[in-house]
Amino acid sequence: MNELAITVIGRDRPGIVADVAEVLARLGANLTDSTMTRLRGHFAMTLICAGPAAADVEAALAPLAAEGRLVATVRAVTPDGAATPTGEPYVMSVHGADRLGIVAAMTRVLADAGGNVTDLSTRLAGPLYVVVAEVELPPGSAGELAGRLSRAAAELGVEVSLRPADPDLL
Repeated sequence: MNELAITVIGRDRPGIVADVAEVLARLGANLTDSTMTRLRGHFAMTLICAGPAAADVEAALAPLAAEGRLVATVRAVTPDGAATPTGEPYVMSVHGADRLGIVAAMTRVLADAGGNVTDLSTRLAGPLYVVVAEVELPPGSAGELAGRLSRAAAELGVEVSLRPADPDLL
């Protein structure tokens, strides 16, 4: 069975998720993981599915991409098997005045400590920039990492918090 990574991007409109899901269902593709969001009026979806060949999915999605309404890409990927968390789940939240480099600086601190970002959202609301990231941290590293994150946030003029994730909410 083939495993495929599919992205769909375009100007948002009602029905995109239904259109894509229907095409995939007709092909017998099983959606195993997906995420979708709207970014400043643009639709963005990434999903992993199992089933048909990449060429068949590309051909079936082509009508949705007609006239440049959407851009759809399909890529075969190698199944990794069941992912097991390698660290402790935490949530990092950052907020403050918008400025260049907030995500780069804060995620660099996480990466340098061996942390892995598993989900990240950002939002610009007027002058306020907000980052929320779900991360896996090496066991026992959160205390020291919180201090490094606080120092990086102070240099950027933003606020940061790092708290254990509630697994029931993730």
